[in-house]
Amino acid sequence: MLFDKFKPMAEFQAELAARDVVPFGAVTEEIISATEGVVSGRRVILAGTNNYLGLSFDARCISAAQEAAGKWGTGTTGSRLANGSFEEHQALERELAAFYGVGHAISFTTGYAATMGMTATLAGPGEVILLDADSHASIYAGVQLSGAEIIRFRHSDPEDLAKRLRRLGDRAENTLIIVEGIYSMLGDVAPLREIAAVKREYGGCLLVDEAHSMGVLGDHGRGAAEAAGVEQDVDFIAGTFSKSLGATGGYCVSQHPELETIRYCIRSYIFTASSSPSVVASTRRALQILQEEPGLRQRLWENATRLYEGLQGLGLPVGPSPSPVVAVVLEDRSQAINCWNALMSAGIYVNLVVPPASPSTNFLLRNSVSAAHSTAQIDTMIAAYAGLLEDGLIRAR
Repeated sequence: MLFDKFKPMAEFQAELAARDVVPFGAVTEEIISATEGVVSGRRVILAGTNNYLGLSFDARCISAAQEAAGKWGTGTTGSRLANGSFEEHQALERELAAFYGVGHAISFTTGYAATMGMTATLAGPGEVILLDADSHASIYAGVQLSGAEIIRFRHSDPEDLAKRLRRLGDRAENTLIIVEGIYSMLGDVAPLREIAAVKREYGGCLLVDEAHSMGVLGDHGRGAAEAAGVEQDVDFIAGTFSKSLGATGGYCVSQHPELETIRYCIRSYIFTASSSPSVVASTRRALQILQEEPGLRQRLWENATRLYEGLQGLGLPVGPSPSPVVAVVLEDRSQAINCWNALMSAGIYVNLVVPPASPSTNFLLRNSVSAAHSTAQIDTMIAAYAGLLEDGLIRAR
């Protein structure tokens, strides 16, 4: 039957319901601050929100959103090509281009639409896409729509990328290479300096998804490409407003003037309603704050390092290096569910990640750190994980 393929998920949902656990779609009933809320009836520290700079609850961003709603209304009610292109959208695009030091920018309604739209459009039939095997679902969704030949290379492996480009011969010149800045599940950073060197040698276009690295890496917060010193080698940068900027939406920026033509070929841009004015206004204000207050980024990394080293010190299996994404890797589904439930009982809300969302067959307790977290909150999170060890729910490696 049509629904048979959904049986494994239905069985998983039934298992969770029987254990009175709701790690997926848990309802936030109240936001107290950027780092605290009431989730499923329990007051918790929010450690699974990707709110890296803590700007989702910033009074200046809220005020900008309120003012824009009063001036422009609650929504655009149309696509950018119909009636949904407001002066605010164009202002945001100018500011994004200026932030990255390039000439061209497109804003999208969601980050998913940005990466899916760009990866579906840039390469097409007769051309090749080389993407990192651990790429986000939005990238995979896009490349499958492109009609291009799709080749995966080993995660963060420049040598494997070079090998596959060599095999393409002259076709390498018409290849789109796709990587991310920070990978969202384990928090590891792409070796962009080496990847850019491979691109220079063999040709092609390089697209970097900076969703989790914009506002996080680089002297000015422009992301992993800035931190690696290879911005001139990157042809397209895509990203989202829903992480460091605390809003909703996505973008692509480029040094290539062709982006203005490509804009009118991206289905996820031309066939969806544009972002509401309030979202655009809060995003613009958050982008200003990101540039004016580099101390937020410093505070974020202090918190991230404190949590990473704290969990590592407990002997827990964490990712390869400190990052605003700190994941504890588990091999057993039942163990992961029990640990997630225990953390909730201790007042800590984290993300439970299961395959295929995780980059392997493992299960993750995924923590995301914010500049708004206090040192005491970070220490409370570490203590909660220590409690898992004491209760025998998890073992040190």
